[in-house]
Amino acid sequence: MGTIDTWNKWADAHSYYALDVLRVALGVFLFVKGVSFMSNLDMFMSMMRPYEHMPGSWIILHYVAAAHFVGGFFIVIGLLTRWAVAFQFPILFGAIMTNFLGEMIPANLITAVVVLLVCVFFFVYGSGKFSLDSYLNTYQ
Repeated sequence: MGTIDTWNKWADAHSYYALDVLRVALGVFLFVKGVSFMSNLDMFMSMMRPYEHMPGSWIILHYVAAAHFVGGFFIVIGLLTRWAVAFQFPILFGAIMTNFLGEMIPANLITAVVVLLVCVFFFVYGSGKFSLDSYLNTYQ
């Protein structure tokens, strides 16, 4: 637990506006993707085609939409950022695998890899100084 506290103190001392803008941009991107999945079921089902014979594929559909929607909002406001990012990892690994199991679309593969790398960064770095997590830790 001491290591995480040390990382949090380092992150708070070295927080920059650009990283907070990147966190908000990631959250907005994921939120918009969640809304897109919820509103355009046909497009999402075409992406899920490689997994359609897997048991629980409808659970995957609901998990992806909800995790992007709620997780994106939490990342934007900086609340439980590490948890919100952790819930994105299975989705992003699935998005990368979809490109290898289904039709290879280089733009989707690059997007998934970049978002995965940014999520890994925020999983390690945390919310940053200008977030609800930081505000709640300061005023307990």
